[in-house]
This record gives sequence, C-alpha cells and structure tokens, in this order.
Amino acid sequence: MELLIQIAQFVLSISILVVLHEYGHFLPARWFGIKVEKFFLFFDVKFALFKKKIGDTVYGVGWLPLGGYVKIAGMIDESMDKEQMAKPAQSWEFRSKPAWQRLIVMVGGVTVNVLLAWFIYAAMLVYYGDTYVPADRLKYGIAVGNVGEQLGLQNGDQILKIDDKRVTRFSDVQIDVLLGDDVTVLRDGEELSFALPDEAKKAILDSEERFIEPRFSNIIGSIEPESLAETNDIRVDDKIIGINNEVITHWVQFNKSLKGAKGGEVVVTLDRDGSRITKNLTIGEDIPLGVYSSQEELLVTDEYGVLEAIPLAFTKTFDVLSKQVRQFKLIFNNKIQGYKKVKGPIGIVEMMSPTWDWYAFWGFTAMFSVWLAFVNILPIPALDGGHVMFLLYEMVTGKAPSEKTLERGQIVGFVIVMGLMVVIFGNDIWNVIKRFL
Repeated sequence: MELLIQIAQFVLSISILVVLHEYGHFLPARWFGIKVEKFFLFFDVKFALFKKKIGDTVYGVGWLPLGGYVKIAGMIDESMDKEQMAKPAQSWEFRSKPAWQRLIVMVGGVTVNVLLAWFIYAAMLVYYGDTYVPADRLKYGIAVGNVGEQLGLQNGDQILKIDDKRVTRFSDVQIDVLLGDDVTVLRDGEELSFALPDEAKKAILDSEERFIEPRFSNIIGSIEPESLAETNDIRVDDKIIGINNEVITHWVQFNKSLKGAKGGEVVVTLDRDGSRITKNLTIGEDIPLGVYSSQEELLVTDEYGVLEAIPLAFTKTFDVLSKQVRQFKLIFNNKIQGYKKVKGPIGIVEMMSPTWDWYAFWGFTAMFSVWLAFVNILPIPALDGGHVMFLLYEMVTGKAPSEKTLERGQIVGFVIVMGLMVVIFGNDIWNVIKRFL
C-alpha cells in the first residue's frame, strides 16, 4: 500500500508539471495563430490510452510515462515529420512566424515551470508558514555519524559558516556541506575552519544516510502506541538520565547506549517532574523501545501574509535553482562520482512519502518544477534549450539554420537524451539489485 501511495504521488506531481509545461508552449502558439496538432500527457508510442480531437488539436494520454509533448505544425521536433516539412510553408505553421514569436513559444514551457514553483512556494508560505530549525538554536550542537566524522565534524560542533557564508537554517546544512569547499565550526568555545575533502563527500553519497542532524535533549517527545515504552509506563516529557548506570545528557548518546545494550536487560533511569524513576526492561534486537526525541523544542515557525510571501517565494525559487546547478559540481567530480547517484523515476518514487503528505507533495512538485525548467533550457537539441539556441543564432545572424541542420541536431540531441536516460535508469535498476546481493 505504501508503494502505491508513493507511485500515486509521483504520477500526480509529474502529470501536473508536464501538462502545465506543455500548456506553456500551447498557449503562445495559439496566440500567434500557430496550429497545434497534438497535446499529450505521456508518450503515445504506437498507441494511446486515450485521445480525443477538439478543434484542430488531438488531446490524449499516452502509455509511456516519461513526459509529454505538443506537436506544433511546421516545426522540426521529435516526431521528425519530414513529409509535412517538404510541403510549402503555410501561414499557420511554426516556421512561418517571426523568430521572436517562435522564441516565445519555445521558452513558454520553462517559464511556466518557474512561475509554478514560485506560486507553490508562495502558497505554502501563506498556508503552512515556514518551519525550520535555526542553526544558532542548537543548544547541544550537531550529531554526526562515522561518515560525518570523515568530513572533520564532531558531535557537539556548532556550524557557523560554509564557504564564508553564515549558516542560518539547519535544513540547508546538509546540501551546503556537500557543495562547499570549507566549513567553520565552533568547537569547545573556539572557532575552527577546515577543508571538506572530496573523499568524505563520496562516502556520504554512497551511504545515502543523513550524516548530520541536530543533537536533541534527553526529553521524550513522543511514544509509539503499544510499544515497549508505553506498556512499561514510560511517558512523554520524561527525561532519560541514565542507561545501565551510564549518565545520559542528550538523545544521540541515549540512542548509542540503548543500541549497545540491546539483547538483554536494560535499566532505564528517568526523571519525571523531579522524581527519579527506574525501569527494568528486556529489549531484544528486533524490539524497539518506541520513544522519540522532542524535536519541536528546536523548531521555529514564521508566518507570512500574501505580500510578504511573494518576494520570499521568488528568492526561494532561485535558491533552489542555484543549488541544482551547483550539484553538477558533484556529478562531474571524478573523486566524488556523483553521477552514480543520479536518480530516475524508480529512485524518485522511493523518495516520496509513504503516506499521503500534501506538504511534502507540494514541496517536491515545486522543487521538481524548477529542475524541469533548468533541464529543458539546456542548449541540447531535442530539448527546449536546443530550439532556443538555434533561434538565437537566427536572430543574431539574420539567417535561419537549414532544415538539414535542424534535423541532424534533433537526432544528436535525441541520442544524448536517450543516453542520459539509459545511465539514469541503469543507476535505478542497479541500486535495486544491490539490495538483494
């Protein structure tokens, strides 16, 4: 059931993005009197799941969920319709229109993607507010695992700056560390700066686990129903002060001590409203205690009105874009080998929430809308950016590339895109196989 929910969220998100992206091409084409022959969600290779002709356009849903398309009359695109292109140009065809109109049609899709992300982020700020952990509110500093220690970080550090940029939100730390070259921390009252080695970044990507998180207090924030903790009268707001006579002062220490004590008798000492309570428990390897930290103690929620949210959402949209562009630094680094971790549809589905979470859904949709805008505007023939590249050449030189050049470019672009898809799908499939090895 969880997998079905993840797939449903992914398909809905992609459907929204594809339909609106293609509408970004469709609308200006119709404004300029260009005939749009097809408007499809997903690809209809050989056959379509559904199609209906309304006016001059066939609307439909294909069976191959790898995107979508609009077929614009008189345009050399992935359909490679040479028969139409061999006929005399008609006034309602793409090729008959001025270059500036064709340029607007081609950038319409990415424009809609950017505007959609901006709108979603603004709506989320107004509806949900902005909840985050301020980096300067980490009373106990950070908690790091073995991979985080390879970076040079230690439990209890306060991260102050990454590449001379002051850290304000803890949610930004993980990606900023991966993209950064050096970090400044406060350790035992002293500021220390050191480089972030590529080898450690590769280990982080290979582990695919959180290498850094806030250190929470030793106060219980929530208890799983019918868990070992609940049946033994352990309560929310109890403070865990000891495990088997070891003094506990924060949550990471508690987890580490509890993990080491599993498989036998465990003595848990609690402070409840100033009273000392001892619980003697038998915890098996596969039996969780069922207690969780009080993470809310660090959270801050900022509320925004519409007028405040609009500029902030604009900034957030381009901050997301900046991070996505900078991630190529990881992908093309020979030591980090980030290209091995690029996720396709299978990997993305696994990232979706196993329960229907509208906040996570809209956040993913906004982020992915920015990503689609960026990818589509790359100057690769067969993508929107490839068409834009040829149009800009025409506008600068006053001479359009020949149809043969455009056809060859389309073929080259198609091969590049298909090659990238093979690599991405290959990564997805290999990651699934590795789990069973």
